[in-house]
Amino acid sequence: MDISNFKQRRQQLLHRMGSGVAVIPTAPEAVRSRDSHYPYRFDSYFYYLTGFNEPESVLILIAGAQPKSVLFCRDKDLEREIWDGFRYGPDGAKEFFGVDEAYSISRLDELAPQLLANQPRLFYALGADVSWDGRVSGWLNQLRAQVRSGVCAPPDVADVRALLDDMRLIKSAAEIDTMRRAASISAGAHRRAMRATRPGVMEYEIEAELLHEFRRRGAQSPAYHSIVAGGPNACVLHYVFNNAELHDGDLLLIDAGCELDGYASDITRTFPVNGKFSAAQKDLYELVLAAQSAAISAIRPGAGWNAPHDAALAVLVQGFIDFGLCHGTPDAVLESGDYRRFYMHRTGHWLGLDVHDAGNYKQGDAWLALEPGMALTVEPGCYVRPAEGVPKHFWDIGIRIEDDAVVTPTGCEVITHEVPKSVAEIEALMAHG
Repeated sequence: MDISNFKQRRQQLLHRMGSGVAVIPTAPEAVRSRDSHYPYRFDSYFYYLTGFNEPESVLILIAGAQPKSVLFCRDKDLEREIWDGFRYGPDGAKEFFGVDEAYSISRLDELAPQLLANQPRLFYALGADVSWDGRVSGWLNQLRAQVRSGVCAPPDVADVRALLDDMRLIKSAAEIDTMRRAASISAGAHRRAMRATRPGVMEYEIEAELLHEFRRRGAQSPAYHSIVAGGPNACVLHYVFNNAELHDGDLLLIDAGCELDGYASDITRTFPVNGKFSAAQKDLYELVLAAQSAAISAIRPGAGWNAPHDAALAVLVQGFIDFGLCHGTPDAVLESGDYRRFYMHRTGHWLGLDVHDAGNYKQGDAWLALEPGMALTVEPGCYVRPAEGVPKHFWDIGIRIEDDAVVTPTGCEVITHEVPKSVAEIEALMAHG
């Protein structure tokens, strides 16, 4: 781990703060049942600034003439390490993670008010966690009680996430390299899933293939609950049951990606269970593929965030009209919103430490302009449920094609390119197993 990247981010945040104090806690551990916990996952904002992945940790940054970083973490405890594994402790954390000071988390309520005293502004994610809101309010009230002694609480509170979201939108070279590796692992998992798919297999068996490949190649976990949706299940956008049998003649939609060193990948592919697209499946599939191609071509510096969506939507709407799913002119279908029966989501989202990563999509009334280093998904789709007036040969066909892209100075780099997505490529891969 290159700790210099995290130190640079802390310095950048301190510069953006100008003056004041920031409090950034990590995520708490969560009990699954009785004494069993969910697998621990740190808070993305906290990790972005520290690289520290232990629970019960808080980062406090003080900006101004003498900026400093203060980390609170668990004590070194050899007895607990027998049960739970290695802990850095304050001394180890200070040395390895490059913070200016480090203390036991047991001293947080003692020292935090001192660090907040007489600061002009508090940067804190108010409303993100009710328990932390109460704790921070307690520190502020302690300071307010000392006003006659010349001690003041920060009079202003600003959302630290607003500063960090802007920072997180532009990925560094190191972040993009990690995302490329995560994308490659996920791409391998999707290829493996295609090879394992055949009629009679259960959706959860294919999910197991994905999970095996994630861990086999070093990813720590899925970035989100994998969607493995056969036949009509593909028309349920967030289908997560993964417990149905795959049938001959159906399509299988897989939306799955791994998390590697905190960074997410997000890939969707749709392909025939028996390895061969029917005529109706091919028609809709190639429509969605053309929409995705148009969206990818629209990604370039200076283009508005919505440009890929608009490009994909134009292709889809014309296709819906051509195939008899919608009726009228493209402008009329767009104005009425009739296309939303078959395409009801947007074409992408930011990607990074979170699957739906931090960052605004608009600045005022205008869509944010794309810049080199931004990472986003490109995922048009088409979902046809049985309904009166809808051609029956399209019923129960759900298709989504999703890739991850990084904006470059001249366009974009599709970092998930290792997964086949043309009809010929998919059928060839599945034919050879």
